[in-house]
Amino acid sequence: MVGCTAGGKTALTVELARRHGGEVVSCDSMQIYRGMDIGTAKPDAAEQAGIPHWMLDVADPADPGGYSCADYVRDAGAAVRDILSRGKLPILCGGTGLYLDAFLRGGTFAVTETDSALRGELTAIANREGPEALHAMLAEVDPESAAAIHPHNVKRVIRALEIYRTTGRKKSQLDIESRTAPSPWDALVVGLRYNDRAILYRRIDRRVDAMLAGGLVEETRRLRQAGIFDVCSTAAQAIGYKELFPYLDGEMTLEEAAGVLKTATRRYAKRQITWFSARDYVHWVDADSPDGERDFEDIVNNVEKLFSDP
Repeated sequence: MVGCTAGGKTALTVELARRHGGEVVSCDSMQIYRGMDIGTAKPDAAEQAGIPHWMLDVADPADPGGYSCADYVRDAGAAVRDILSRGKLPILCGGTGLYLDAFLRGGTFAVTETDSALRGELTAIANREGPEALHAMLAEVDPESAAAIHPHNVKRVIRALEIYRTTGRKKSQLDIESRTAPSPWDALVVGLRYNDRAILYRRIDRRVDAMLAGGLVEETRRLRQAGIFDVCSTAAQAIGYKELFPYLDGEMTLEEAAGVLKTATRRYAKRQITWFSARDYVHWVDADSPDGERDFEDIVNNVEKLFSDP
C-alpha cells in the first residue's frame, strides 16, 4: 500500500489486514527509528488496532553505523517470510519508494550482510582522516560506485565499502544485477491517490496540527538535546523536525514554523506522487471523487476488487 504522506494508507492497510488475516510491515525510512514517533507519524496502539506491525522501532538513530536500505530489505524480507510461514497475509505500507523498489527487487540485497565492527572501523577512518580518504578507498576497489557517490556522503561510501569487504563483489555490479533480476515476490502494489490536491493538502494541514497538539515540539527538543540530529543524517533531514528548529531557537513563532512544516510536507507529498506515478507496477485507487473525499468503505471495497482481478 503506497501513496503520499497523510493520504490514509495506514487506516486502509489496517482494515485490509483485519479483513484478510494480515499483518502490517512498515515501509517507511523514518518509522524504523526508536524515539521518533510523532514527527514520523508512526501509528500508535490505537491506530494499529491490535494488528501486528513489523519494522517499527527497529533501529537506534544514535547508531553511528546507521540503517541502510539494504538493512531494510534484509529485515523486511525476514518479517514477510515469518508472516507467510504462519499462513498470514503480509501487507507493506509506507511511502518510501526507494525501500519498496529495493524490496521488490529482493535477491541482491539479501546476500549483502552488515558488519557493525567494520562500519565502526570505516567511520573512524572518516573521522580521523576525512571523508575524502574514505572515498579514495572506495575508488580503488569500486570506481563506478565512487563516481556515483559524493565524497561527503560518508554513509553511502561506508555501505559500498562494506559490501565489497563482506562479499568480495562491487556494489556497482550488484546494482546492475538487482535491476535485471526477476522479483522474488508475487506482490500486488496498490497506490492511494488524490485527484484534487486541495483535499490532500487539507489532510496534510490537519495532520501537522494534530502532530503539534500531540507533542511534536517536545519530541523535537528532546531529540535535538540528545544530539540525534548530529549523529543521524537521515533524522536530520526528516520532514517534521528541522522545520521546528527556528522556533526552538527563537527565530520564528510556532505559527510560522507550522506554516513552514505544512509547506515542506506538501512538497514532499508531490515528490512521492512523482516517484510512484513513474512506477508501472502500481495499481491506483482513487481516494476522492468530484464530490470530495470518497467514503472509506468504498475505498476498501475498490482495493479488494484488485485482489481478484486477473
